[in-house]
Amino acid sequence: MNWIPPDVTDRLAQINPGLEQEVRQILNLNKAERHIRGGMATREKYLHQHG
Repeated sequence: MNWIPPDVTDRLAQINPGLEQEVRQILNLNKAERHIRGGMATREKYLHQHG
């Protein structure tokens, strides 16, 4: 997974599989959307510098 150490996610799967699935869904959504947020941040940066 992205920034969470793999051993943490592996341990979570063993300790609480239901919670691990919820966490995985949230992380996957974040991973899918982060390029959009990055683009929006870049746009705002340049609007403030040149606008």
